[in-house]
Amino acid sequence: MRHLFIILFTLSAFGALAQSNLQTSQNSDVKYKYRVSMPLIIVPQLFEKAWDDQMHTQHIELHVKKNLDNKNIVGVKLASWRLFQPMGILWWDGLLDKLDAKSEFYPGHVREMGIGFSYQRMLWKGLFTTVEVLPQFKTYLDADGDKIGKTGFKVYNSFHLGYHFAFGKNKRLFVEPQVHSQFWMLDTKAPSAFEALDDKWKNYFLFEPNLYVGFKF
Repeated sequence: MRHLFIILFTLSAFGALAQSNLQTSQNSDVKYKYRVSMPLIIVPQLFEKAWDDQMHTQHIELHVKKNLDNKNIVGVKLASWRLFQPMGILWWDGLLDKLDAKSEFYPGHVREMGIGFSYQRMLWKGLFTTVEVLPQFKTYLDADGDKIGKTGFKVYNSFHLGYHFAFGKNKRLFVEPQVHSQFWMLDTKAPSAFEALDDKWKNYFLFEPNLYVGFKF
């Protein structure tokens, strides 16, 4: 019931935000009302390593957004990924070294998936900020890929700062290089072997670079 309340609260908050922006916007002309995008990191992972490789995140993510006006954009985020170590290991905690050493790897994987919401605000020319809220269900898997324990729940939030570059004859195609930071304000109890690793690290990650590609219509 608590998880349902959080999801409903999130839906209500974003709905109120969208309604407020619709009421306060100047109804300026929008050339394209909708856009779809995804992080470019998805593409190389399909070719660089086997899907069941231990360090493969099996990352799938899609954004569908609507331009309320030329400043305010709301959207839906669909995402699924698989974690092989805690997300809260920061760059200055030796993240890259730990990847090489495999010292913080889970005894299996955590699969997280959910549907969330985003609000993007254009600040100046192509400069923008985005806030995303993604409720997720978590499945814990052992080394053989079999489920362990109960399904967990997590509310994953991210804050983005980036720049929108549109190109092509009709400016339909775009790329958005950005840096984002994320934190998870609710994360239910995990199986003991997973929880022992999670408890060693933060419940946030800072300054992750990313590049999104998309299409307007």
